Amino acid sequence: MSARPRAAWPLVAVFTAGYLAAYLLPTVVGRLSAGLGLTPAEAGLVGSALLLSSATAGFTLASRVEQHGPRRLARYGLILAATGYGAAALTTLVPLVVAGAMVGGLGSGTATAVAAAGIAAQRDPHRASTLGLLSVSATAGVLYLTIPHLGGGHATPLASIAVVATLVWPATRWLPDACGTAPQVETVQVAAGARLPHRRSGTVLAATMLCWSLAQNALWGVSGRIGLTQAGLTEVTVGMVFAAGLGAGLLGVLGAGALGARLGRAVPIGAGTAVIAACIVASSSARGLVSFATGEILWNVFYPVVLSYLIGLSASLDPRGRWAVLAGSASSLGVACGPLTGSLLSEYAGYRGMGLVLCALLLLIAAPMTAVALHTAGRPLVPGSIRRRGGMPAAVVAGRGAASAALLPQIGVPEQEVAEIAIRSRARRRRKVLAS
Repeated sequence: MSARPRAAWPLVAVFTAGYLAAYLLPTVVGRLSAGLGLTPAEAGLVGSALLLSSATAGFTLASRVEQHGPRRLARYGLILAATGYGAAALTTLVPLVVAGAMVGGLGSGTATAVAAAGIAAQRDPHRASTLGLLSVSATAGVLYLTIPHLGGGHATPLASIAVVATLVWPATRWLPDACGTAPQVETVQVAAGARLPHRRSGTVLAATMLCWSLAQNALWGVSGRIGLTQAGLTEVTVGMVFAAGLGAGLLGVLGAGALGARLGRAVPIGAGTAVIAACIVASSSARGLVSFATGEILWNVFYPVVLSYLIGLSASLDPRGRWAVLAGSASSLGVACGPLTGSLLSEYAGYRGMGLVLCALLLLIAAPMTAVALHTAGRPLVPGSIRRRGGMPAAVVAGRGAASAALLPQIGVPEQEVAEIAIRSRARRRRKVLAS
């Protein structure tokens, strides 16, 4: 991807289409169970298959977005999403629904991979990821308010995802059709097989993001059933709670965008994960509207905040976006395992027991995630490594070279002050000596 893409809004649109299936997971799983006569575990398995297909696409395309071109891949992904989810919505045969959902998942994963690589190449990855989360949260919130009034069955949520993918397709016109470079660095060629920087930190981050996403979506996948069965609410009320939660999540994303890097990444990631763990316990223990709404809304406030910082952290590890795609795919794998994990835990340990297990898991992984954020933040610039007027493009060039990662300037780090030193020419000094 280009170090300076033409515009951020096409990436935000593609990001929205790619992430929407995960955001609508509770209503998709709930309606698969109610409309097709599946058990909760079977419906969770279908949701896991969908998201596993999405993660597979992300892992496959982690280092190939530049090679095939963002525009082409995004269009293929959106076509697959529209076709797969649309076909699944039009049939009641379970094998065909599963096949359509998996094809749609491939499309979602492809679109997400393109968006992640593009966001990593932005001048401010955290801002771009915040805009993406803002867009997908708003879209999902509108759908949660609308879907309960459009009839029952599994067709409505799946068709909604297909429609969004179709509407986003024209935005791919503004994506680059092949790998390019910014005007300031046109002469720099990026080796396709360049080694991944920060391998240890990236691996730890990808592994912990898998577990982090698994915990989030284990609750998210069964939240609808908690509200309907344990809290005794109607589907309309549960949908309103989810919409309110996503609306509160918009405020959280806006707050994260306003906060930016003032507190670094370690504090929002570590403290935010601890708060999310407490919210999961509260939501899974809910016995009425107030407790259920409180847990879900607070959880939805902090979830996108932490996720935006995690996306920004993964993007900062590699300006070519490979760690962003790999970490995002690991997160999708966790999302894929979430519904089945939540269904099994709630079936054998109850909803409260599930919440306690997920809380313990989040508190356990908060430490290594915070350590990665601390380790990769604030690396000093090497004197002379970037010319005064080099700025961001020069940092991208240096980050793509074969030099040691420890000696490379980090994108986004303020430049060192440069003192102007006046140097007299040799001829002038010679004239001065002869005159004396």
